[in-house]
Amino acid sequence: MSAVISYNTLKSHIGTLLKAGAWFPIDQGRIYMFAGATEDHQYIHIDEARAKETGLGGTIAHGFLSLSLLPKLSEQVMPVPDNMVMAINYGFNKVRFLNMVRPGDEVRLVATVSNVEEKTGDRVLLAMDCIVEIKGKDKPAIACEWLNLFICEGSI
Repeated sequence: MSAVISYNTLKSHIGTLLKAGAWFPIDQGRIYMFAGATEDHQYIHIDEARAKETGLGGTIAHGFLSLSLLPKLSEQVMPVPDNMVMAINYGFNKVRFLNMVRPGDEVRLVATVSNVEEKTGDRVLLAMDCIVEIKGKDKPAIACEWLNLFICEGSI
């Protein structure tokens, strides 16, 4: 569960490296489901025999699959205002796919709060520098700045 804190405490977290999230497994079944949901059926994701014949040596997860897991990976990481009633994915300022995630890998989120900004009296924009690590690998899967907009009850 995310840390539920006051707005002032949230602002004091700018520059703070947050606790790493739990490891989350990626299996071929999840990759197949993502291919079906996104209509991205490129063989490097879904055809294990053909993918083995490439320099990749086997199938890999879609980069967007790994990115789409940020809400799940952030459950134990992201601090949220104590009067939040809704969180909205606000987008990204920068995303880089740095390493392949393979079936059987486990990933987790490590993040630093880079900015907290009051947008209106009841909205807060949280920016986090995120790294999606791959268990046992030096190079992460993703580096990005992720933005989340919190709609809060009452004023901040």
